[in-house]
Amino acid sequence: MKLITALCDGETFVGAVPQGDDRAVHLRRAERAMDGTETMPTTMLEAIAQGEGFLVRAQKVVDWALGHPTPEYVYRLDDVRLLAPIPRPAKNIFCIGKNYVDHALELGGADVPEHLIVFTKAPTTVIGHEETILRHADVTDEMDYEGELAVVIGKQGRAIRREDALHYVFGYTIINDVTARDLQERHQQYFLGKSLDAFCPMGPWIVPSRFVPNPNNLRIETRVNGEVRQHASTKQLIFSIESIIETISKGITLEPGDIIATGTPAGVGKGMNPPRFLQTGDVIEVTVEGIGTLRNKVGE
Repeated sequence: MKLITALCDGETFVGAVPQGDDRAVHLRRAERAMDGTETMPTTMLEAIAQGEGFLVRAQKVVDWALGHPTPEYVYRLDDVRLLAPIPRPAKNIFCIGKNYVDHALELGGADVPEHLIVFTKAPTTVIGHEETILRHADVTDEMDYEGELAVVIGKQGRAIRREDALHYVFGYTIINDVTARDLQERHQQYFLGKSLDAFCPMGPWIVPSRFVPNPNNLRIETRVNGEVRQHASTKQLIFSIESIIETISKGITLEPGDIIATGTPAGVGKGMNPPRFLQTGDVIEVTVEGIGTLRNKVGE
Protein backbone atom coordinates (compact mmCIF):
# COMPACT_ATOMS: atom_id res chain seq x y z
CA MET A 1 0.00 0.00 0.00
CA LYS A 2 1.23 3.47 -0.97
CA LEU A 3 -0.12 6.59 0.72
CA ILE A 4 -0.87 9.70 -1.30
CA THR A 5 -2.01 13.26 -0.95
CA ALA A 6 -4.01 13.94 -4.08
CA LEU A 7 -6.37 16.39 -5.74
CA CYS A 8 -9.55 15.39 -7.56
CA ASP A 9 -12.57 17.52 -8.49
CA GLY A 10 -11.18 20.40 -6.47
CA GLU A 11 -10.77 18.37 -3.27
CA THR A 12 -7.47 17.47 -1.64
CA PHE A 13 -7.56 14.12 0.14
CA VAL A 14 -5.42 11.44 1.76
CA GLY A 15 -5.61 8.25 -0.23
CA ALA A 16 -4.06 4.86 -0.75
CA VAL A 17 -2.84 3.06 -3.86
CA PRO A 18 -2.89 -0.73 -3.45
CA GLN A 19 0.32 -2.49 -4.41
CA GLY A 20 0.36 -3.31 -8.12
CA ASP A 21 -2.89 -1.43 -8.72
CA ASP A 22 -3.61 1.62 -10.87
CA ARG A 23 -6.44 2.88 -8.66
CA ALA A 24 -6.51 5.35 -5.78
CA VAL A 25 -8.88 5.04 -2.82
CA HIS A 26 -10.21 8.19 -1.16
CA LEU A 27 -9.87 6.91 2.40
CA ARG A 28 -12.32 9.22 4.16
CA ARG A 29 -15.10 8.79 1.59
CA ALA A 30 -14.61 5.03 1.44
CA GLU A 31 -14.67 4.74 5.23
CA ARG A 32 -17.95 6.69 5.39
CA ALA A 33 -19.46 4.37 2.78
CA MET A 34 -18.17 1.31 4.63
CA ASP A 35 -19.60 1.95 8.09
CA GLY A 36 -20.73 5.56 8.36
CA THR A 37 -17.72 6.76 10.38
CA GLU A 38 -15.14 9.43 9.50
CA THR A 39 -11.96 8.67 11.41
CA MET A 40 -9.65 8.84 8.40
CA PRO A 41 -7.52 12.02 8.48
CA THR A 42 -7.77 14.87 5.99
CA THR A 43 -4.00 15.54 5.86
CA MET A 44 -0.94 13.30 5.71
CA LEU A 45 0.54 14.93 8.81
CA GLU A 46 -2.56 13.87 10.74
CA ALA A 47 -2.27 10.36 9.30
CA ILE A 48 1.36 10.07 10.37
CA ALA A 49 0.52 11.32 13.86
CA GLN A 50 -2.09 8.53 14.19
CA GLY A 51 0.65 6.00 13.46
CA GLU A 52 -0.07 2.28 13.51
CA GLY A 53 -3.76 2.82 14.20
CA PHE A 54 -4.12 4.75 10.98
CA LEU A 55 -2.30 2.12 8.93
CA VAL A 56 -4.44 -0.73 10.29
CA ARG A 57 -7.67 1.18 9.69
CA ALA A 58 -6.55 2.36 6.23
CA GLN A 59 -5.81 -1.21 5.14
CA LYS A 60 -9.27 -2.29 6.27
CA VAL A 61 -10.88 0.57 4.36
CA VAL A 62 -8.87 -0.17 1.21
CA ASP A 63 -9.75 -3.88 1.29
CA TRP A 64 -13.44 -3.05 1.64
CA ALA A 65 -13.37 -0.34 -1.05
CA LEU A 66 -11.76 -2.63 -3.62
CA GLY A 67 -14.48 -5.17 -2.94
CA HIS A 68 -17.18 -2.52 -3.33
CA PRO A 69 -15.71 -0.09 -5.90
CA THR A 70 -17.68 2.96 -7.01
CA PRO A 71 -16.51 6.20 -8.67
CA GLU A 72 -17.42 8.02 -5.45
CA TYR A 73 -14.26 6.85 -3.67
CA VAL A 74 -12.22 4.62 -6.04
CA TYR A 75 -10.52 6.60 -8.81
CA ARG A 76 -8.27 5.76 -11.69
CA LEU A 77 -4.82 6.93 -10.62
CA ASP A 78 -4.51 8.83 -13.91
CA ASP A 79 -7.60 10.85 -12.98
CA VAL A 80 -6.10 12.37 -9.83
CA ARG A 81 -3.30 14.85 -9.43
CA LEU A 82 -0.63 13.62 -7.04
CA LEU A 83 0.64 16.34 -4.72
CA ALA A 84 3.73 15.98 -2.57
CA PRO A 85 2.73 13.44 0.10
CA ILE A 86 3.42 16.14 2.71
CA PRO A 87 2.69 19.29 0.69
CA ARG A 88 3.84 21.69 3.39
CA PRO A 89 6.15 20.13 6.00
CA ALA A 90 5.89 21.58 9.49
CA LYS A 91 9.67 22.06 9.62
CA ASN A 92 12.63 22.39 7.32
CA ILE A 93 13.66 19.15 5.66
CA PHE A 94 16.79 17.57 7.16
CA CYS A 95 19.34 16.71 4.45
CA ILE A 96 22.55 14.72 4.58
CA GLY A 97 25.51 15.93 2.54
CA LYS A 98 28.20 13.81 0.89
CA ASN A 99 26.82 10.50 2.16
CA TYR A 100 28.19 8.39 -0.71
CA VAL A 101 31.97 8.09 -1.14
CA ASP A 102 32.00 8.61 -4.91
CA HIS A 103 29.76 11.69 -4.65
CA ALA A 104 32.00 13.24 -2.00
CA LEU A 105 35.00 12.74 -4.30
CA GLU A 106 33.31 13.96 -7.50
CA LEU A 107 32.63 17.34 -5.89
CA GLY A 108 36.31 17.86 -5.25
CA GLY A 109 36.50 16.67 -1.69
CA ALA A 110 39.80 15.06 -0.79
CA ASP A 111 38.42 13.09 2.12
CA VAL A 112 35.34 11.08 2.98
CA PRO A 113 33.37 12.76 5.80
CA GLU A 114 34.10 11.39 9.26
CA HIS A 115 30.98 12.92 10.73
CA LEU A 116 27.47 13.52 9.44
CA ILE A 117 27.03 16.67 7.33
CA VAL A 118 23.54 18.04 7.95
CA PHE A 119 21.78 20.98 6.31
CA THR A 120 18.14 21.85 5.67
CA LYS A 121 15.76 22.91 2.91
CA ALA A 122 12.90 25.33 3.52
CA PRO A 123 9.31 23.94 3.45
CA THR A 124 8.54 26.31 0.54
CA THR A 125 10.82 24.22 -1.69
CA VAL A 126 8.39 21.27 -1.76
CA ILE A 127 6.51 20.38 -4.94
CA GLY A 128 4.90 17.13 -6.06
CA HIS A 129 5.32 14.48 -8.73
CA GLU A 130 4.98 15.93 -12.25
CA GLU A 131 5.02 19.50 -10.91
CA THR A 132 7.35 22.02 -12.53
CA ILE A 133 10.76 22.86 -11.07
CA LEU A 134 11.31 26.60 -11.41
CA ARG A 135 14.40 27.45 -13.44
CA HIS A 136 15.33 30.62 -11.47
CA ALA A 137 17.51 31.83 -14.35
CA ASP A 138 17.81 35.24 -12.72
CA VAL A 139 19.33 33.65 -9.61
CA THR A 140 21.46 30.69 -10.74
CA ASP A 141 23.40 29.47 -13.77
CA GLU A 142 24.28 26.14 -12.17
CA MET A 143 21.08 24.26 -11.38
CA ASP A 144 21.72 20.61 -10.50
CA TYR A 145 19.81 17.45 -9.49
CA GLU A 146 20.32 15.02 -6.60
CA GLY A 147 18.15 11.91 -6.41
CA GLU A 148 17.66 10.64 -2.86
CA LEU A 149 15.75 8.23 -0.65
CA ALA A 150 13.89 10.16 2.06
CA VAL A 151 12.79 8.98 5.49
CA VAL A 152 9.52 10.12 7.08
CA ILE A 153 9.57 10.04 10.87
CA GLY A 154 6.51 8.53 12.55
CA LYS A 155 7.11 8.89 16.31
CA GLN A 156 8.48 11.61 18.54
CA GLY A 157 11.89 10.84 19.93
CA ARG A 158 15.16 12.24 21.21
CA ALA A 159 18.40 10.42 21.91
CA ILE A 160 17.15 7.53 19.78
CA ARG A 161 19.45 4.52 19.90
CA ARG A 162 20.70 3.15 16.61
CA GLU A 163 19.17 -0.25 17.25
CA ASP A 164 15.76 1.36 17.78
CA ALA A 165 15.94 3.93 14.98
CA LEU A 166 13.88 2.16 12.32
CA HIS A 167 10.99 1.80 14.77
CA TYR A 168 10.65 5.61 14.56
CA VAL A 169 10.21 5.57 10.78
CA PHE A 170 6.69 5.90 9.39
CA GLY A 171 7.71 5.34 5.79
CA TYR A 172 9.85 6.29 2.82
CA THR A 173 9.53 8.57 -0.18
CA ILE A 174 11.76 10.10 -2.85
CA ILE A 175 13.29 13.58 -2.98
CA ASN A 176 15.16 15.41 -5.70
CA ASP A 177 17.44 17.75 -3.76
CA VAL A 178 17.70 20.36 -6.51
CA THR A 179 20.70 22.63 -5.92
CA ALA A 180 22.06 25.92 -7.21
CA ARG A 181 25.78 25.07 -7.15
CA ASP A 182 26.95 28.65 -7.73
CA LEU A 183 24.95 29.93 -4.75
CA GLN A 184 26.26 27.05 -2.67
CA GLU A 185 29.85 28.02 -3.44
CA ARG A 186 29.37 31.78 -3.31
CA HIS A 187 27.80 31.82 0.13
CA GLN A 188 29.98 29.01 1.55
CA GLN A 189 27.01 27.17 2.99
CA TYR A 190 24.15 25.00 1.72
CA PHE A 191 20.89 26.70 2.67
CA LEU A 192 20.42 29.36 -0.04
CA GLY A 193 21.54 27.09 -2.87
CA LYS A 194 19.20 24.35 -1.68
CA SER A 195 16.13 26.39 -0.73
CA LEU A 196 14.94 28.21 -3.83
CA ASP A 197 11.20 27.81 -4.42
CA ALA A 198 10.28 24.45 -6.04
CA PHE A 199 13.75 23.00 -5.35
CA CYS A 200 12.43 19.94 -3.48
CA PRO A 201 10.29 17.66 -5.63
CA MET A 202 8.91 14.93 -3.35
CA GLY A 203 6.81 11.84 -3.93
CA PRO A 204 5.02 10.39 -5.65
CA TRP A 205 3.83 8.80 -2.38
CA ILE A 206 4.94 7.43 0.97
CA VAL A 207 5.50 3.69 1.27
CA PRO A 208 4.94 2.62 4.91
CA SER A 209 8.04 1.18 6.54
CA ARG A 210 6.43 -2.26 6.99
CA PHE A 211 6.68 -2.69 3.20
CA VAL A 212 10.39 -1.74 3.05
CA PRO A 213 12.21 -4.44 5.01
CA ASN A 214 15.74 -3.09 4.40
CA PRO A 215 16.00 0.58 3.43
CA ASN A 216 19.79 0.30 3.51
CA ASN A 217 19.79 -1.91 0.40
CA LEU A 218 17.67 -0.22 -2.28
CA ARG A 219 18.70 0.57 -5.84
CA ILE A 220 18.53 4.26 -6.73
CA GLU A 221 18.73 5.74 -10.21
CA THR A 222 18.38 9.22 -11.69
CA ARG A 223 17.72 9.89 -15.37
CA VAL A 224 17.85 13.24 -17.14
CA ASN A 225 15.99 13.25 -20.46
CA GLY A 226 16.15 9.44 -20.38
CA GLU A 227 19.93 9.28 -19.83
CA VAL A 228 21.07 7.46 -16.68
CA ARG A 229 23.15 9.87 -14.62
CA GLN A 230 23.09 8.26 -11.16
CA HIS A 231 22.99 4.55 -10.41
CA ALA A 232 23.80 3.17 -6.97
CA SER A 233 22.39 1.44 -3.91
CA THR A 234 21.62 2.75 -0.45
CA LYS A 235 23.91 0.00 0.86
CA GLN A 236 26.69 2.38 -0.24
CA LEU A 237 25.60 5.05 2.26
CA ILE A 238 28.52 6.17 4.42
CA PHE A 239 26.13 6.76 7.31
CA SER A 240 23.23 4.31 7.46
CA ILE A 241 19.66 5.41 8.09
CA GLU A 242 19.93 4.17 11.67
CA SER A 243 23.11 6.20 12.18
CA ILE A 244 21.52 9.32 10.67
CA ILE A 245 18.51 9.14 13.00
CA GLU A 246 20.71 8.45 16.01
CA THR A 247 23.00 11.39 15.30
CA ILE A 248 20.32 13.99 14.51
CA SER A 249 18.22 13.00 17.51
CA LYS A 250 21.02 13.25 20.07
CA GLY A 251 19.95 16.77 21.00
CA ILE A 252 17.10 17.47 18.60
CA THR A 253 13.60 16.08 19.09
CA LEU A 254 12.36 14.35 15.96
CA GLU A 255 8.59 14.54 15.49
CA PRO A 256 5.97 12.79 13.35
CA GLY A 257 6.14 14.14 9.81
CA ASP A 258 9.78 15.20 9.96
CA ILE A 259 11.57 14.36 6.71
CA ILE A 260 15.20 13.31 6.28
CA ALA A 261 16.80 13.13 2.82
CA THR A 262 19.59 10.58 3.12
CA GLY A 263 22.07 11.87 0.52
CA THR A 264 22.76 11.45 -3.18
CA PRO A 265 25.15 9.14 -5.05
CA ALA A 266 27.72 10.11 -7.67
CA GLY A 267 26.64 11.33 -11.09
CA VAL A 268 25.43 14.87 -10.47
CA GLY A 269 25.87 17.45 -13.22
CA LYS A 270 28.48 19.39 -11.26
CA GLY A 271 30.73 16.32 -11.14
CA MET A 272 30.89 15.85 -14.92
CA ASN A 273 33.66 17.13 -17.18
CA PRO A 274 32.53 19.56 -18.38
CA PRO A 275 29.67 20.11 -15.91
CA ARG A 276 26.16 19.50 -17.25
CA PHE A 277 23.63 21.65 -15.45
CA LEU A 278 19.85 21.55 -15.81
CA GLN A 279 18.08 23.74 -18.35
CA THR A 280 14.49 24.64 -19.16
CA GLY A 281 12.68 21.60 -20.60
CA ASP A 282 14.88 18.96 -18.95
CA VAL A 283 13.01 16.02 -17.41
CA ILE A 284 14.41 14.42 -14.26
CA GLU A 285 13.26 10.98 -13.09
CA VAL A 286 14.41 9.56 -9.76
CA THR A 287 13.63 5.89 -9.15
CA VAL A 288 14.11 4.08 -5.86
CA GLU A 289 13.57 0.34 -5.65
CA GLY A 290 10.38 -0.54 -3.81
CA ILE A 291 9.23 3.08 -3.69
CA GLY A 292 8.59 4.25 -7.26
CA THR A 293 9.60 7.01 -9.67
CA LEU A 294 9.46 10.76 -9.06
CA ARG A 295 9.27 12.73 -12.30
CA ASN A 296 9.58 16.50 -12.80
CA LYS A 297 10.31 18.91 -15.61
CA VAL A 298 12.30 22.12 -15.43
CA GLY A 299 10.18 25.13 -16.35
CA GLU A 300 10.97 28.73 -17.13
